[in-house]
Amino acid sequence: MELKKIDFPLTVCKLDAMEKVDMKADFFFLAKTDEELSLVCKTEDTPAQTTAREDGWRAFRIEGTLDFSLIGILSKLSTTLAEHKIGLFAVSTYNTDYILVKEENFARAMAVLQESGYVIK
Repeated sequence: MELKKIDFPLTVCKLDAMEKVDMKADFFFLAKTDEELSLVCKTEDTPAQTTAREDGWRAFRIEGTLDFSLIGILSKLSTTLAEHKIGLFAVSTYNTDYILVKEENFARAMAVLQESGYVIK
């Protein structure tokens, strides 16, 4: 399986209003539930006012379009990283999944995944 490194730092934050999100930004994940409004975005695009914020994330994308019938892709990745004490934060789109790890663990995560047979681009 191929993974592509995302070449910019990310921030995970909580907001109190959707109007604070730059909807013209080229990369973000926005989630709204009855309990919270969460945003994952380039650190440089993080709104000035957040209710909680955590910087220092890096990410990689599972390459290709993943069929909904595929089973265990995230499980295998998360297990591999967990065995090496590397935590993750996952977000998904219709086509694929993105795995975020803290900046200080990113190089080690990439090395561990390569050793496990993943191709990193």
